[in-house]
Amino acid sequence: MRAHRLLEDLTRAQLEHRLDRRLRIYLASKVLIIDEFGVWPADRLAATTLFTLIAARYERGSIILTSNKGFAEWGEILGDSVIATAILDRLLHHSHVLNIRGDSYRLREKKRAGFAPFILPPQEALPPANPR
Repeated sequence: MRAHRLLEDLTRAQLEHRLDRRLRIYLASKVLIIDEFGVWPADRLAATTLFTLIAARYERGSIILTSNKGFAEWGEILGDSVIATAILDRLLHHSHVLNIRGDSYRLREKKRAGFAPFILPPQEALPPANPR
Protein backbone atom coordinates (compact mmCIF):
# COMPACT_ATOMS: atom_id res chain seq x y z
CA MET A 1 0.00 0.00 0.00
CA ARG A 2 1.25 3.48 -0.75
CA ALA A 3 2.21 5.34 2.40
CA HIS A 4 -0.07 8.33 1.81
CA ARG A 5 -3.10 6.04 1.34
CA LEU A 6 -2.24 4.13 4.48
CA LEU A 7 -1.86 7.33 6.51
CA GLU A 8 -5.12 8.75 5.13
CA ASP A 9 -6.93 5.52 6.05
CA LEU A 10 -5.50 5.40 9.57
CA THR A 11 -6.19 9.09 10.17
CA ARG A 12 -9.78 8.75 8.98
CA ALA A 13 -10.27 5.73 11.23
CA GLN A 14 -8.87 7.64 14.22
CA LEU A 15 -11.18 10.61 13.56
CA GLU A 16 -14.15 8.23 13.30
CA HIS A 17 -13.16 6.48 16.57
CA ARG A 18 -12.61 3.13 14.86
CA LEU A 19 -8.81 2.94 14.73
CA ASP A 20 -8.64 -0.28 16.76
CA ARG A 21 -10.98 -2.02 14.33
CA ARG A 22 -9.06 -0.71 11.31
CA LEU A 23 -5.70 -1.75 12.76
CA ARG A 24 -6.88 -5.37 12.85
CA ILE A 25 -6.87 -5.37 9.05
CA TYR A 26 -3.24 -4.21 8.93
CA LEU A 27 -2.22 -6.62 11.68
CA ALA A 28 -3.76 -9.67 10.00
CA SER A 29 -1.24 -10.05 7.18
CA LYS A 30 2.15 -11.68 7.69
CA VAL A 31 3.87 -8.90 5.71
CA LEU A 32 2.79 -5.28 5.40
CA ILE A 33 4.40 -3.41 2.50
CA ILE A 34 4.43 0.38 2.76
CA ASP A 35 5.57 2.00 -0.47
CA GLU A 36 6.77 5.53 -1.19
CA PHE A 37 7.17 6.63 2.41
CA GLY A 38 8.30 10.25 2.61
CA VAL A 39 7.00 11.40 -0.76
CA TRP A 40 4.23 13.33 1.03
CA PRO A 41 4.66 14.95 4.45
CA ALA A 42 2.44 13.75 7.27
CA ASP A 43 0.69 15.75 9.95
CA ARG A 44 0.95 14.92 13.65
CA LEU A 45 -2.22 12.80 13.70
CA ALA A 46 -1.01 10.72 10.74
CA ALA A 47 2.41 10.29 12.38
CA THR A 48 0.79 9.17 15.63
CA THR A 49 -1.46 6.66 13.89
CA LEU A 50 1.53 5.32 11.95
CA PHE A 51 3.39 4.86 15.23
CA THR A 52 0.36 3.02 16.62
CA LEU A 53 0.43 0.63 13.67
CA ILE A 54 4.21 0.08 13.77
CA ALA A 55 4.11 -0.49 17.54
CA ALA A 56 1.23 -2.95 17.19
CA ARG A 57 3.09 -4.96 14.49
CA TYR A 58 6.41 -4.80 16.36
CA GLU A 59 7.80 -8.34 16.73
CA ARG A 60 4.46 -9.74 15.49
CA GLY A 61 4.59 -9.18 11.74
CA SER A 62 7.05 -8.11 9.09
CA ILE A 63 7.09 -4.72 7.42
CA ILE A 64 8.73 -3.81 4.15
CA LEU A 65 8.99 -0.06 3.76
CA THR A 66 10.34 1.74 0.72
CA SER A 67 11.54 5.32 0.86
CA ASN A 68 13.83 7.65 -0.99
CA LYS A 69 14.50 9.58 2.22
CA GLY A 70 17.27 9.03 4.73
CA PHE A 71 16.47 8.26 8.35
CA ALA A 72 17.62 11.74 9.38
CA GLU A 73 14.77 13.23 7.32
CA TRP A 74 11.99 11.23 8.98
CA GLY A 75 11.43 13.80 11.72
CA GLU A 76 10.72 16.41 9.07
CA ILE A 77 8.45 14.07 7.09
CA LEU A 78 6.44 13.14 10.17
CA GLY A 79 6.52 16.61 11.69
CA ASP A 80 7.87 15.25 14.98
CA SER A 81 11.36 13.91 15.63
CA VAL A 82 10.29 12.07 18.79
CA ILE A 83 7.65 10.06 16.93
CA ALA A 84 10.07 9.47 14.05
CA THR A 85 12.69 8.15 16.48
CA ALA A 86 10.16 5.85 18.15
CA ILE A 87 9.04 4.48 14.76
CA LEU A 88 12.62 3.98 13.57
CA ASP A 89 13.55 2.28 16.84
CA ARG A 90 10.90 -0.38 16.23
CA LEU A 91 11.47 -0.68 12.49
CA LEU A 92 15.26 -1.00 12.70
CA HIS A 93 15.31 -3.53 15.54
CA HIS A 94 15.61 -6.98 13.88
CA SER A 95 15.71 -5.33 10.44
CA HIS A 96 17.67 -5.61 7.24
CA VAL A 97 18.28 -2.25 5.58
CA LEU A 98 18.91 -2.25 1.85
CA ASN A 99 20.36 0.96 0.47
CA ILE A 100 19.99 0.99 -3.29
CA ARG A 101 21.96 3.69 -5.04
CA GLY A 102 21.89 4.93 -8.58
CA ASP A 103 19.18 5.53 -11.12
CA SER A 104 15.77 3.96 -10.79
CA TYR A 105 14.93 1.26 -13.29
CA ARG A 106 12.55 3.72 -14.99
CA LEU A 107 15.24 6.35 -15.53
CA ARG A 108 17.78 3.71 -16.52
CA GLU A 109 15.43 2.43 -19.25
CA LYS A 110 14.87 5.97 -20.55
CA LYS A 111 18.61 6.58 -20.69
CA ARG A 112 19.11 3.34 -22.64
CA ALA A 113 16.46 4.47 -25.08
CA GLY A 114 18.33 7.77 -25.52
CA PHE A 115 15.67 9.88 -23.83
CA ALA A 116 16.74 11.48 -20.57
CA PRO A 117 15.54 15.10 -20.46
CA PHE A 118 16.98 15.56 -17.02
CA ILE A 119 19.58 13.97 -14.81
CA LEU A 120 18.71 13.50 -11.17
CA PRO A 121 21.44 14.32 -8.64
CA PRO A 122 22.67 11.31 -6.67
CA GLN A 123 20.83 10.74 -3.42
CA GLU A 124 22.63 11.03 -0.12
CA ALA A 125 23.61 7.66 1.21
CA LEU A 126 21.66 6.32 4.15
CA PRO A 127 23.75 5.87 7.27
CA PRO A 128 24.52 2.22 7.95
CA ALA A 129 22.17 0.54 10.39
CA ASN A 130 23.69 -0.16 13.78
CA PRO A 131 22.94 -3.80 14.62
CA ARG A 132 22.22 -4.40 18.27
